[in-house]
Amino acid sequence: MNLVPPAELFSHTCIDYADADYKAPNFVQRLFSLFRNVRPGSDLTNFQLPPQFNIPKSQLQFFGESAYLFGKDFLHQCNNAGSALERFISVVAWSISTTRAPAFGVAPYNPVLGETHHVSRGSLNVLLEQVSHHPPVSALHATDEKENIEFIWCQHPVPKFHGTRVEVEVLGKRQLKLLNHGETYMMKSPKLNVKFLPPRIDWIGDVNICCQETGLEAELCYVTSSLFGCRGLHSVKGKIYQSSSMKTLYEVEGHWNSTVKVKDINNGKETVIYDAKEVFSELKTPVVETLQRIWPTESAAVWSEVNSSILSKNWSKARDEKSSVEDNQRKLAKERNSKGETWVPKLFTVSYSKEDDWECSPIQERVPPAPIVVPI
Repeated sequence: MNLVPPAELFSHTCIDYADADYKAPNFVQRLFSLFRNVRPGSDLTNFQLPPQFNIPKSQLQFFGESAYLFGKDFLHQCNNAGSALERFISVVAWSISTTRAPAFGVAPYNPVLGETHHVSRGSLNVLLEQVSHHPPVSALHATDEKENIEFIWCQHPVPKFHGTRVEVEVLGKRQLKLLNHGETYMMKSPKLNVKFLPPRIDWIGDVNICCQETGLEAELCYVTSSLFGCRGLHSVKGKIYQSSSMKTLYEVEGHWNSTVKVKDINNGKETVIYDAKEVFSELKTPVVETLQRIWPTESAAVWSEVNSSILSKNWSKARDEKSSVEDNQRKLAKERNSKGETWVPKLFTVSYSKEDDWECSPIQERVPPAPIVVPI
């Protein structure tokens, strides 16, 4: 197993999520050149970017960062709030904190089948596996023994090209369990909207968050601007209500890249529940604590040579190394097909239905501490 030096494994982890738009007209022209032979409405799931358009990181790592890379610990707040309503509001804030956008014009690598990512932050242990390649599906399991919290996510991105933009529908179930309170919160993800003109990345669409045990529910709407306007850019609006009576308790309004407030319907009092600066300030780069414990399937190991080449801007070698990783995946798939074998995930059981889409269940009850840690 070859790894780049530990200090370089996560050199591009801490990007500025609060202001991730990258504006460069020449970059837009290069992007258009990539898509000139792609028809509007086409599924880009299998579309491969040249390494010049990649950041040295796998999409599996990027997905995992929304669980373990943060400045403010919303999970502690979710678990220790005094009432069910306060916990629900904290869960809404936590859900907003996971909607992060990459820099414009660049993207992580598409994970290979069986790729894993294992990171710890304090008592929070996070483990991911790429459970399907066609279509791409990532599973995430995280447990915090100190807080007695568990969350399980399943992510199936479906990117489609629409002429001047790419829209990524993010399918799959997400659940957060506050085990001390016997509460499970179900939620989904908004869509990622990448506009070429003007260059911009935003989240759009509706998100429902519900807790069956408390009967509380939230409806959030992520809104972007029109072609020439900017009023709705990065905005999120919605309400928190009691599902049995449909009575609205709080109105939600703000911007996911700055602040979000809730307004108490009874007294009109407004409270800031989310501040992006708190979440994304003073982010700590993960470090390798035990190199020998890193699995060969770890993202940093799978892509180590590609990462090293991109960091040194050796684009010819980066292209060759990336092709090598992808060719090896095709070779393994061909060998399985010739033997009539079906690949089975090692860490999750996976099910699919047209109504519920992908659902991933972890095999282990608890995630063990990882060899890669985020300093606190």
